[in-house]
Amino acid sequence: MSFSIGVILVTLGGILEGLFSIPVTKVKSWQFENIWGIGSLFALLLLPWPLASLYVEDLSQLYSSIPNTVLIGIILSGVAWGIGGIYWGRAIAAMGMALGVSILMGLINIFGSIVPLSVFEPSQLATKGGYILIIAVTTMILGVVIMSVAAKQKETVLISKDKSTNTSHVKGSFKSGILFCIISGILSAGVNFAFIFGAPITDEAIAMQVPEYATSFALWSLVFTANFFINTVYGFYMMVKKGTLKNLKKGSLTIEWLGALFMGLAWPGGIIIYGIGANAMGDYGAYAGFPMMILASILTGNLAGALGGEWKNSGSKPRRIMLYGVLTLCVAFILLGYSTYVMNG
Repeated sequence: MSFSIGVILVTLGGILEGLFSIPVTKVKSWQFENIWGIGSLFALLLLPWPLASLYVEDLSQLYSSIPNTVLIGIILSGVAWGIGGIYWGRAIAAMGMALGVSILMGLINIFGSIVPLSVFEPSQLATKGGYILIIAVTTMILGVVIMSVAAKQKETVLISKDKSTNTSHVKGSFKSGILFCIISGILSAGVNFAFIFGAPITDEAIAMQVPEYATSFALWSLVFTANFFINTVYGFYMMVKKGTLKNLKKGSLTIEWLGALFMGLAWPGGIIIYGIGANAMGDYGAYAGFPMMILASILTGNLAGALGGEWKNSGSKPRRIMLYGVLTLCVAFILLGYSTYVMNG
């Protein structure tokens, strides 16, 4: 696959990652733990192992050829991503799609791009491509800050317009939401660490003549199992603890179940598509492709929030500031793609 196809796939993966948590803010008769637990269960069962088993004839043979340190590192990265996912859902529930996705993705970008490049390819930081990547990430952070300012101003306007019912616009504490974002941002970057650290698995899949686009499926099976098992157990534990398990009896094809199914497909599906695209972008696709996916997620999450009415009656100033932030992120996206192109020579 060409570099441009890789960019398109990374963008598509980002769109899915920006949309998968929409059901968290839209379900009416389910609580957070219901939609998160069932969505994680679907994600655990529907994609990882069926895909890997379909494309890799002997998974046990593949895994047995990989050093234990690599396998342990992949699984621990998946565990970190899983814990980060729990706080991701809490952050979205507390802060809404627009602000929550912006801050979360900005933090994940830092810990999932610059940090792994410093660990695995430190020499690249001092090259032209590395400098452009740093500039791109800095530009992205600036864009996230601008969008966060816009979202905070929107929150202030909405509260001032309806002081008697201000909690109808702000679903949780802003300070708690920020804390959830920080925890999730650091731990959720584990997904990209797993992708980079798990290169021996994709190399072995190539040696076993697995199709190029499917070489990462065996890797994602391990990562997703760790991540979604943790989120599923957490969701059902909270259902039992809070007595909300009975909410699951509200019909077989309600909006809640369809929302959970969407989460279960879009969440892992976006990462799988990102992995295919990052591989197509070349040796350094994971370092710049990851923040490109994040940018697509931010823009998609904010668009979804706007279409969902999060910016209704907020006034022209917050929306204008948000537009500046969006334009800044578009510049960062172009710089990220160029940095990968340069690093690949």
